[in-house]
Amino acid sequence: MNIHYSLDRAGKTPLVLAIGFFDGMHRGHHDIARQVRRLRKPGWSTGVLTFSNHPSAFLRPGSEPPLITTPEERMDLFARAGYEECFFVPFDGAIANQTPDDFLRKTLIERLAVRGVVVGSTFRFGKARAGDVTLMARVLEEAGIALRAVENTKDEKGERISSTRIRELIASGEIPAADHLLGHAYELRGKVVAGAGRGHGMGFPTANIAVPEKMLPKDGVYAGVARHEGHDYATLVSVGTNPTFDGKARTVEAWLRDFHDTIYGHELSLRDLRFVREQRKFENADELLAQMEDDARAVPYPAYG
Repeated sequence: MNIHYSLDRAGKTPLVLAIGFFDGMHRGHHDIARQVRRLRKPGWSTGVLTFSNHPSAFLRPGSEPPLITTPEERMDLFARAGYEECFFVPFDGAIANQTPDDFLRKTLIERLAVRGVVVGSTFRFGKARAGDVTLMARVLEEAGIALRAVENTKDEKGERISSTRIRELIASGEIPAADHLLGHAYELRGKVVAGAGRGHGMGFPTANIAVPEKMLPKDGVYAGVARHEGHDYATLVSVGTNPTFDGKARTVEAWLRDFHDTIYGHELSLRDLRFVREQRKFENADELLAQMEDDARAVPYPAYG
């Protein structure tokens, strides 16, 4: 997938474009991607226009939601969805103050040479969010450009699938339910960094992961799967502040079953998280160790291959 950091293209190959922030790239977002692929004709390209920052971070600083996916994770998910081009630009004054008509005519038609556009049915755009799919349909139809406005995707109970709903599930530790709505696993991915070293001394060496800025599940202990260099390992994950040792900062630590390598500086990803228990403060290290041994029984054996 080619990534562009401005709303310009070197060539004018006809483009079918999805527009949105697409945090999490959930099942509803995949329905939009499917419509993009259906509109594509031979010799055309598929693309997505998205933003490096959440629009709320510019429009109402401090009100932006915690993100399900990092920018890198979103790029990976876009590529897996079949997009060939990604326009990854900051949401700033130039975009926020553009009139709806200018966005359609100057940006989409003139600069990006779109031949098809796919958005959610409630999509709003342009200054003061004055543009909607009705205006978009009229302007694009006049230019001979196809538009697909995709209705909200619903789950098996008829409830709308949304990034907001998924964030609520992650925040409450209901990761399997979040994974179901996402259509893929919520993931924690980052480099392994040096920690306090307490786990090694207790016989449970843990990998401390420097997770890039994104939302974490609620504090607690989770069973899951860790991936390192293409191999999966059953894992026990602690998310929280280490209250037994009077910790302050939230950390993510993972104990991998049947894994003994030193991997400082390596990337580790954690997925398929399943809540085991709440975080709690123990009276001493021996009590914590006894609980960790009990927690380890929640981790599948043997390790994943």
